[in-house]
Amino acid sequence: MAKKGDYFGLSYLVSVILAIIPVTSFICGFITRLMEGKIVAALLRLLFGWNIIWILDLVFMIISKHIFRILPV
Repeated sequence: MAKKGDYFGLSYLVSVILAIIPVTSFICGFITRLMEGKIVAALLRLLFGWNIIWILDLVFMIISKHIFRILPV
């Protein structure tokens, strides 16, 4: 069975490919945090999602198979 990634329950490989592309990483990360009910974290992704968080998402997705959590609450 394929391991699940962090974006919408897609496979790990698809999630990594989406994390590599900056625009899709930004959109998918924002929507993922909204779906988890973390509105403040989603808004922080809107403010800082184009640079630092994109790199952190990519690193965390490859290492831990989950996107970077700004607010892990």
